[in-house]
Amino acid sequence: MKIVFMGTPDYAVKTLEALINAGHTVAAVFAQPDKPVGRKQILTPPPVKVCAETHGIPVFQPRNLRDGEAERIIRDIAPDAIAVVAYGKILPEEILTLPRYGCINGHASLLPKYRGAAPIQWCIVNGEKETGVTAMQMDKGMDTGDILKTAVTEIGAEETAGELFERLSVIGAELLVKTLADIENGSVTPIKQDESKATSAPIIKKEMAKISFHDMTADEVHNAVRGFYPWPVAFFISGGKRIKIIKSRVVNMHGTAGAVLKSDSELIVACRENAISLETIQPEGSKPMSAKQYLCGRTIALGTEIDSEHASSRED
Repeated sequence: MKIVFMGTPDYAVKTLEALINAGHTVAAVFAQPDKPVGRKQILTPPPVKVCAETHGIPVFQPRNLRDGEAERIIRDIAPDAIAVVAYGKILPEEILTLPRYGCINGHASLLPKYRGAAPIQWCIVNGEKETGVTAMQMDKGMDTGDILKTAVTEIGAEETAGELFERLSVIGAELLVKTLADIENGSVTPIKQDESKATSAPIIKKEMAKISFHDMTADEVHNAVRGFYPWPVAFFISGGKRIKIIKSRVVNMHGTAGAVLKSDSELIVACRENAISLETIQPEGSKPMSAKQYLCGRTIALGTEIDSEHASSRED
């Protein structure tokens, strides 16, 4: 099958490679434009572009899909299908209808749940026990097209968003290859999404990762720590400074929410329900460290409200 592939980040690379290895002719790749990265703002190509160029595949990086140029390029290629994985742009209707088999999207959730930009993070933050990948026939809506095929997987109790990204990228690659094969042999039966079960997964901003020990249960804090790692990383404010939580553990202890319950070799903080052990943290301006390292040379009295921002607001 002749395919145009659209994708941008690491997550999409596995699918591009799987399509090539399955014998499909990937005639062109569309990716987001190169972006400045790091403190030195070095212009860096997206991972999908790097992969495509390694295989000698032409790469296009339009800033706009609605000016007619992308449509012209794709029309000239005349692909059987467009495969889309984490591309980062909404495809206009004139492109959606160009290929013989339309545009097939690999979305990292079990649609109609978690439509949007960050399904992997939000399913962990919300405490889901399972997730998966959906192969979907794209339409002009945001992840609203007919379901072609799904793959389901359990979410590990300690699994982070970064770890789940890696697993779903492999699962998604295998699913899209199988879906295209089924489309080609006519064995796919599209299923309409149940709109009553639809939920959203909006793009994540740094402030969304802020933790409140007073308002959240220990399970909710732990899920946020896992779901927001490796980016943007869950955090709380103590002494006017941001402390990131990299690894945590739910503990069956109770006390006043926000209060320190243990501060010798462990740092345990009471939550609205149960308590959370802050196993690996990163104080502002420092490298990640264990709780034991953080507590070395520090004395934190039991009962101290570690969330100083909340404590000051209560005093007001």
